[in-house]
Amino acid sequence: MAAMSRTLIETGLGWRYTPPRMAALIDDPDTVALVACDIERLRGLAVMHFGEARAHLVLLCVDPARQRHGIGRRLVDWLLSSARVAGIGSVGLELRADNPAALAFYRRLGFVETRWLPGYYDGRIAARCMQRVLGPEPALR
Repeated sequence: MAAMSRTLIETGLGWRYTPPRMAALIDDPDTVALVACDIERLRGLAVMHFGEARAHLVLLCVDPARQRHGIGRRLVDWLLSSARVAGIGSVGLELRADNPAALAFYRRLGFVETRWLPGYYDGRIAARCMQRVLGPEPALR
């Protein structure tokens, strides 16, 4: 998981989500770490921290060879559903301002941009803060 984060999210930056930090996230009782894998290897991961009223999507990445196959959407959908069940009112996240594909992805999932943080990543790359307000779980038909 740490290697996937390093390669796909933290490219060109200092390594924040090292193996010990990932282990600490997994061990945190208020954090959920999901993985998508097949017989061969890890294909995607999502990590979300749950607070009292708000959750924070810490990490989301999908193997480039498996992007646009619904893996990221399914990971986020599962986390959003879990947040609703937990009574969470909103989910926030930050993403690199230099990642237009991620911005479009989150917008398709109903996230809206709330803030711009200059130099958020290593003092060099800005971040877009996004949020999604959660409503009730859609009714099954």
